[in-house]
Amino acid sequence: MLRNYLKIAFRNLIRNKVFSIINLLGLSTGITVCLMIFLFISNEFSVDNFHKNGKSIYRVMRGMDHEGKEVAVSYLSGPYAAALLTDFKGQITQAVRVNPTNALITSQNKSFHERKIINVDPTFFTFFSFPLLKGDPATALLDPASVVLTESTAKKYFGSVDNAMGKIIKVDKNLAVKVTGIAQDVPANSHLDFDLVIPLENYKDRGWMTAWINHNLFTYVQLAPTVSEAQVERNFPRFMDKHIGLLMKESGFKFTLSLTPLRDIYFEEGVIDSAKHGDKRVVYIFLSIAILILLVACINFMNLSTVRAVERSKEIGVRKVLGAVKGHLVWQFIGESLLLTALSCLLSIGLLALALPAYTQLLGYPLSITAHVLPIVLFLLGIIAVAGFLSGSYPAFVLAAFSPIQALKGRLRLGKGGVSLRQVLVIVQFSISILLMLGTAIGTQQMSYLKNKQLGYNKEQTLVVPIDNEDTYNFFVGHKPELLAQSRIEAVSMMSGEPGGFFDGYMFDVEAHANRWKARTEFADFDYVKTLGLKLVAGRDFSPAFPTDTAQAVLINRTAAARLGWTPEQAIGKWLRNTRHDSTRRTIIGVVENFNFLSLKEAIEPLIIAPNDDRRVVLIKLKPGNLSAVVETIQQLYAKTRPAYPLTYHFLDQQFDQMYQADLRQQTILSIFAGLAIFIACLGLFGLASFSAQQRTKEIGVRKTLGASVGSIIGLLSGDFLKPVGIAILIASPIAWYAMNKWLQSFAYKIDISGWVFVAAGSLALAIAFITVSFQSIKAALVNPVKSLRSE
Repeated sequence: MLRNYLKIAFRNLIRNKVFSIINLLGLSTGITVCLMIFLFISNEFSVDNFHKNGKSIYRVMRGMDHEGKEVAVSYLSGPYAAALLTDFKGQITQAVRVNPTNALITSQNKSFHERKIINVDPTFFTFFSFPLLKGDPATALLDPASVVLTESTAKKYFGSVDNAMGKIIKVDKNLAVKVTGIAQDVPANSHLDFDLVIPLENYKDRGWMTAWINHNLFTYVQLAPTVSEAQVERNFPRFMDKHIGLLMKESGFKFTLSLTPLRDIYFEEGVIDSAKHGDKRVVYIFLSIAILILLVACINFMNLSTVRAVERSKEIGVRKVLGAVKGHLVWQFIGESLLLTALSCLLSIGLLALALPAYTQLLGYPLSITAHVLPIVLFLLGIIAVAGFLSGSYPAFVLAAFSPIQALKGRLRLGKGGVSLRQVLVIVQFSISILLMLGTAIGTQQMSYLKNKQLGYNKEQTLVVPIDNEDTYNFFVGHKPELLAQSRIEAVSMMSGEPGGFFDGYMFDVEAHANRWKARTEFADFDYVKTLGLKLVAGRDFSPAFPTDTAQAVLINRTAAARLGWTPEQAIGKWLRNTRHDSTRRTIIGVVENFNFLSLKEAIEPLIIAPNDDRRVVLIKLKPGNLSAVVETIQQLYAKTRPAYPLTYHFLDQQFDQMYQADLRQQTILSIFAGLAIFIACLGLFGLASFSAQQRTKEIGVRKTLGASVGSIIGLLSGDFLKPVGIAILIASPIAWYAMNKWLQSFAYKIDISGWVFVAAGSLALAIAFITVSFQSIKAALVNPVKSLRSE
């Protein structure tokens, strides 16, 4: 019997090629999208799960007040780890410090500017579970003059892993270290990323290793099996008061400590650090999209399976007359549905393999099918079971209940109930599709608004050179006049942070204010305002004509003046003092117009601009023209100083785009998924229109005989399908407005959602539906009425 059912199922698939292709293509596309999102979600939730002792590992976080709310900062100073082990003896069993940094690495007369270096304690590889291909995890970093390379780095330097062991490389031209271990390349699902691991002992005399209030390190602790996170955190206030209570009182800062479980670090929100982070909201959005698209595909499958089953009325009648019981017929239809779903799943695996390279490029990191084989198999089996049973059950139970006499007479109809259900399902399909279209349209509008918003400074033709080594620093300090002498260079400024970069926060004593006040700071030279093209709204700029400006002057932005209760004019002449950097008061000599020095997701904060000597980046303002020629001139001037470090740079507008890269990627992926949802829905609509045209062949013939025009028949057939699409627009629009309004709240600067977006999306959906349906409608309307009337 089973063999006969399979034969019948395959014969039906082959006989009804168009419907089979539509069913397979729609369902396999939906399953492929679900698999793509499944891989993404699996990767997101698997971050740091590979560490053996991961459940008992925590990162120590420092909390600080910022603009009335507590901000989590991951950086601590060197003394914390030893003090935690001493004060929490029996509760904290291990502590490891990690310092992300960069350096010049010299190997075999070749130099590499490596930006993924971590300085760590010797127990790093026993604390975490990063596997070593060569070397002993317990001893690889015991000697300060040692280094562990990743597999890719070892091959880059020495050609192979075996050749690398025991070789000597130099760090920053002076520290010679021997390769004592080779680690596997860091997996994509790790919040820590590195190419070289160097013992922290080499930097034991640095300020951030000795001073409590100089923060630069991640500190991880492992708790004893019987100790909870809450138990340790209860004693943190006492710990902080004991070690830095006096320092906090003197500086005006108030710090707190907390623990973040290792597996929660990746999804931490609003944290300040350089580790890799994800967004849980994005994961849930993708999960929702996967469910919605699979629902669209299953609705298609159910609709088309139902209408195809109606055409098998005589087969059902004959089988019933020959003694087939209802249960056998039910299982035959469900079996056929399961078979088609299984074929769709097989096809989806092939489609996934084809789409994976482009998908991983969009995501920005690799995804592997082989790493998730078992979950994928279980997922597909679940799809076959759920989608197959749900899609096949309705036609199976309804059709198996008809009387054989009706079936043999060819009068099998699903009635008003069946038609209504199909219309409801079409409404659901297009509601989902239109919802995704509107989400994509509004999201694209917002990102375009951010990209084109006036930021208050000039980001075009501005070169950004990071100062992360002595060679670059010395070149710009000594050769700035030579650069300014170039006709194509307009201005050069050295500063502590470029717009979109990192800006320190410090406490200030302020004239006529009893309480200390916190503000963002920028340490820059006298050309800062000119280089960025900032606008002065009161006072003057820094000037060499006033030698005292270096030690006694500051600029502030309009927001800083407003927060202190002054107009820009009133701020001029007032004094303030950085409690950490300045022993003397500085006078406010100018107020600059507000500019977005942070992300546009954040409101403009108070900013103090002072000429302190803290140079971390250089901005070079170029004149319009041949930019590549100017960059080449700068590189040639730099090369004359015979530096060991290469000159690295990027353009400021590129950095701005980089800030929103994750949002842009998500928007692109959402656009593709929205397009696929529309495609799947239209496949179903095409199939239903084809079925409707066939069912109404005689009606069309009679209408044409009585004088109906081709246009009126096309309108009649198309209208039945456009009504559900119109209802879908009315349902999806308010849902999309609410959802996107919530999403826009994460931006300090956002668009107002316009009504025309809903009109445009609705019109597009109607146009797509009409084009899809009209093909079959026109075909049916042009048939000779004689042939139509003969068809029955």
